[in-house]
Amino acid sequence: ALMISLARNIPQADASMRRSEWTRSRFMGVELRGKTLGIIGLGRVGSEVAHRARAFQMHVIAYDPYVSMERVRSLGVESVSMERLLRESDFISIHTPLTSGTKSLIGEPEFALLKPGVRIVNAARGGLVDERLLQEGLASGRIGGAALDVFPIEPPQDLPLREEQRAVLTPHLGASTEEAQVEVALEVVDQLLSVLSGGAAQYTINMPFVSQEVMEALGPYLPVATTMGRLAIQLADGQLETVAVRVAGEIAHHDIEILASAALVGVLSVATDMRINLVNAQAMAQERGIRIVEEKDPEGGEQYLNLVGVEVRSTAGTVYTAGTSVHGTVHLNRLNDFTLDMEPSAPYMLFTTHTDQPGMIGKVGTIAGEHDANISFMEVGRAAPRGAATMIVGFDDPVTDGMLRDIRAIEGMTTARLVTYETSQPVQPRLRGT
Repeated sequence: ALMISLARNIPQADASMRRSEWTRSRFMGVELRGKTLGIIGLGRVGSEVAHRARAFQMHVIAYDPYVSMERVRSLGVESVSMERLLRESDFISIHTPLTSGTKSLIGEPEFALLKPGVRIVNAARGGLVDERLLQEGLASGRIGGAALDVFPIEPPQDLPLREEQRAVLTPHLGASTEEAQVEVALEVVDQLLSVLSGGAAQYTINMPFVSQEVMEALGPYLPVATTMGRLAIQLADGQLETVAVRVAGEIAHHDIEILASAALVGVLSVATDMRINLVNAQAMAQERGIRIVEEKDPEGGEQYLNLVGVEVRSTAGTVYTAGTSVHGTVHLNRLNDFTLDMEPSAPYMLFTTHTDQPGMIGKVGTIAGEHDANISFMEVGRAAPRGAATMIVGFDDPVTDGMLRDIRAIEGMTTARLVTYETSQPVQPRLRGT
């Protein structure tokens, strides 16, 4: 609805008619047919937008690294990089969660890449588009139009976009239809009937019953699996295809499906703001075309009694993280080929790959100090002296883009990636008899 209103200037024309005007020439619009729509986020809503856009004979391209290529192809959509999407799209529709990584998803660097005359629709979350830059683009004519249903603060107290004639603004009407309200009520009833008939609700506080024996064995490793999944997905590039959960040691004698679900909670919590839990994680992954693999090795715990690993496989390669539980605390013990032992407890963590050489740690610390970023911990792993190495640095404070640029510019630095960490743990299943 917002995209059509934006294309044909319907709200502005309606307001003009109510002022007793008849100025058709002021409201010359464009057709959707033949235009390129760039969708950022191919979850449930983004996929539905793609279906409808194709019916309008639009060429649909999309960016979502958390959806498999198979799923993208099934939607009849072309998967592209974020840069290409920004450069080629006549319309952009955003459907991503608001996280520390997606705040100002379309900010200054992205605005510089936008195709002149592009029209932007955001009905997902406020804060995904820099509103100041959006207003400047509308005022200059570089942005052809914008339709917003969401805002950083709702209701917005100060909204300069109200003054822009090419802006369509609505008060968060996304789910405000009679049909949507009925569907919500029906969903509640359906889930209630499912539970009463012995099934499980899709969104639930408790898992289906798990035996006390299995829970005692696997319970301490649920947060390990979730943490490994959350770390691995943030270190991965390319289009997500497979999540493989590898369990080694004594706990591998049990059914590890619950650990696979916990790992998916970590992976998908980065990709969506939907409620992901142990009950719906596998279904959500399958909906996105993500293949789930479970691997068990009762004899392969290495030097650890038990080890839970998560391997994220994508079109760009693989990332492997593995950890264990030490007195109830999650420890990261493996990162790809590097052996470590650290607690991923800081809210912001810098993961680097670099050449093992004198002064590297000091240079990173110096740059952190220059940017007033307080270091909470630092862990280093290496394959061999003077060879490939990795460094994990925890920060109490947000890491700025400028700080990342300075660290990436260090001689011998290969990659430097910021990872956010939340201490939230997956919901614990109910035990039999409780």
